Amino acid sequence: MRLRMQATMGALTLAGLSLLAIPAARAQEPTEVLMPEQSAARAKELIQKAVQALGGREYLGVRDATCEGRVGSFGHSGELMGYEKFIDYTKLPDKDRSENLPKRNIIDVKNGDKGWVLDRGGVSEADQRSIDEFQEDIKTDIDNVLRDRWKEPGTILRYLGPDVVDLKEADWIEFVDNENRSIRIAFAQATHLPLRKVIVTRDPNTRMRSETIEYYSNYHPIGGVIQPFQVTRERNGQKIYQAFIEECKFNTNPADSLFTKESLEERWQQVGKKTIRKQEKQKEKQEQSDQEEQKNDQKNGTSSSGGSSSSSSP
Repeated sequence: MRLRMQATMGALTLAGLSLLAIPAARAQEPTEVLMPEQSAARAKELIQKAVQALGGREYLGVRDATCEGRVGSFGHSGELMGYEKFIDYTKLPDKDRSENLPKRNIIDVKNGDKGWVLDRGGVSEADQRSIDEFQEDIKTDIDNVLRDRWKEPGTILRYLGPDVVDLKEADWIEFVDNENRSIRIAFAQATHLPLRKVIVTRDPNTRMRSETIEYYSNYHPIGGVIQPFQVTRERNGQKIYQAFIEECKFNTNPADSLFTKESLEERWQQVGKKTIRKQEKQKEKQEQSDQEEQKNDQKNGTSSSGGSSSSSSP
C-alpha cells in the first residue's frame, strides 16, 4: 500500500517514497562471507519468504487498495501538530487519491505525471515537485519492490546480514535498481514480514546526503493479505508522518474517473457552493462597478464635448 499524505491534508509528502541510524555496521558486514551469486540468492530467498508471509498469491494479486485511518503530522521541530482522518485510494500502477474525512473538501489526486489539488480555494494543478515525489515514491514503494521491481533487468540484490531491529532479530537485504537507486529492507526472522525500509539519496546539485526510513508494524490479515496498520516515515531523523490504518479493502476496482481533474471539479461544485456564490457576487459587483464607471466616463466625455463646442462659438 502506498500512502500519500499530502501537505494539503496536514502532513508533508506523500507524496507519497536511507541507511539505518542504529547498529548499521552489523547489517552491512555479514557474519559469513558470501560470493555475489550467493548473496543475491540469499536476498532473493528472503524476498520470496516475505511475499509468502504477506499473503502469497493474494498479495501478488492486489491491484488497488482503499484504506481509511488517521494520520499524524509533525512540525519542523518534531512536535505533533495533530491527527486527521483520511481515506486513500490507490490503483496500480500510478494512480492515487487522498481525501480528508469527513468533509472531503481537501483532496489530492495523482495520475501518472499529472496531479491536481482541491482545497478551500477550488481546484488547481499540483506543483511539479509533488508530482516528482509521487513518481519517486512509486519506484521505492515497498510493495512494488517486493512484487515486481526486484525482478527487473539490470537490478542487483545483496544480502547485508543479520541485525536487531525494533527488538526483533532481522535480516537486511539491499535492492539496487538500474538507475542506481538503493533500497534496504529489514525482514523479521520469526515472521519474515518487513520491519523497515531505508533509502539514501543525494541531492544532484549539492551532493548532500538524505536518509528516509519507513517503519512497518501492527500487521493484520485482510482477505488473505497481511497489511501493516501502522506506517511511520522519518527523514534525516525527523518524523514526517505517522499513519494508523483502521480499515482496508483490496481489489474494489475504483473507476479511473476518480483520478481525474474533472472529478475534483465536480466535487468542488458540491463542497464549494458558498465560495462559488461569494465569487459570483464579487464578479457581479465588479461588473456593476465597471458599468457605472463606463457610464460616468461616457457622461463626462459628452459634457466635455458640449463645453468645447459652446466655447468656440463667436
